[in-house]
Amino acid sequence: MENPTSSRERRNRAGIDDNILAMLDASEAKDAHQDALDDGIAFLDAVRASSIVLEHGKSPTSKIFGAVFHMLRAGKSLELIMASYKLLVDLDKHFPRVYLSGTDDSPSSSNSTSKLVVVKEAWSPIVVCLDNATAVGEAGDRKSGAPLDPSSFQLLIEELAKIFTETEFQATSMKPLRNMLLFQYLVIVLEGDFLPRNATMYWSTQRESLLNMLLGSRKINYKSLMKDCMAVICQLPLLLQNELSTYQELRKNSESLLSKNCHTALSLAILEVMKNTCVSMEKLLVMIMDLDMSRKKADIDGHTSRADGPRTPLMDIILDELAYSKDTVPLFLKIFSEPKWKLEIVVQYLWKYITKPSVRTRKSDGCTEDATFDGALKCFSNKTGTKSILKKIGADVVQLLLAHGFQAQLSILSEGHVDDNIAGDKEGEVSALVALCQTFISTFDSLRSTDEEMEISSLGKEALFTAATIISMKS
Repeated sequence: MENPTSSRERRNRAGIDDNILAMLDASEAKDAHQDALDDGIAFLDAVRASSIVLEHGKSPTSKIFGAVFHMLRAGKSLELIMASYKLLVDLDKHFPRVYLSGTDDSPSSSNSTSKLVVVKEAWSPIVVCLDNATAVGEAGDRKSGAPLDPSSFQLLIEELAKIFTETEFQATSMKPLRNMLLFQYLVIVLEGDFLPRNATMYWSTQRESLLNMLLGSRKINYKSLMKDCMAVICQLPLLLQNELSTYQELRKNSESLLSKNCHTALSLAILEVMKNTCVSMEKLLVMIMDLDMSRKKADIDGHTSRADGPRTPLMDIILDELAYSKDTVPLFLKIFSEPKWKLEIVVQYLWKYITKPSVRTRKSDGCTEDATFDGALKCFSNKTGTKSILKKIGADVVQLLLAHGFQAQLSILSEGHVDDNIAGDKEGEVSALVALCQTFISTFDSLRSTDEEMEISSLGKEALFTAATIISMKS
């Protein structure tokens, strides 16, 4: 027999949702822009009040979620788009779809005693197995409140890539803003689903993540999707810089004051959303590489099956893209900041071009395949090898790789020291740090002796100054 209390709660919630949706229907029936805007904001406030602000608020129904999602995808005003995005993000934090039970914020909590909880009936903006999901292009009608399927996700990334590679970017258009915020929200959803699953260290739960099913869907072209992601993360900083210059020129111009005032808020919003889109794209790439690493480990342990299907690791695609267009190397390394994977990218890129000895003997002074940053640095001690690398990828790219790799390595070592509360060999740690800095400086000395006309870049000088400072402080 059904619990009367539960039945009554559902009826009450249904009544609240009907009233809230009635507010939205009333706003869409109005012609006056300001009245419709006010009613839309009132609708979002009502959803927030009934779900988040209330002490025992309940998660909104799928209809409510769909209506808010519709506003994000089809909104025509900056205020409505931003408010709907903020509400969706807050609802995700307040009502997680996947989480680990039994954990808290204390350092002593352990995932080994926690249980993965998946709220299967929860609404999601992404579906990977339903036919009624809609494409991103269907904006402006009520269908834009329906979830997206994998092909729609790929279409969104394609549109972002096209926007950022166009010669003229329309900062006053709402569509780029909507698409960037939509992408950011989808990454938040993917991250909220993936991180708890990844923390379990079990491929059986990682395999069922939205991210893994999305990337493995037959509705997308995986390699094309990853290349578009690379295009976005490499081109977006350039566009951001151009838009910032345009905005500053607009502020200086005393003419067309009315037009300037009308577009100031949107221009500022676009600049901030661009920055956050860079961060979101990096998060997506990091999650995919983490997933690839888990998949590789599961494959080694014999936990994968034919159902997992083949997929090229993202690392290989990134390295191919950077090697194909060396102009993207500085753009990518400048925006990609996650230390662990940044260092791995630098090391693997260098090892693609480091000459490996065909035959190794005890007397061989060639570099061994020590697939670490320190191992790559030591390969530059050989003048012949250094000359070969400079010829293959150029002095500018070599300096960029070394400087960014050094910064990433220092960041990892710094984070390790902060998190290490176990008494250990501190003298050994300091010695290793000093040795790294000395090897790094020796590497640049080798570059200069090999190519006497080489000019050290500003980034290289900064890294060398950091290395010399650490040596003087720690020695």
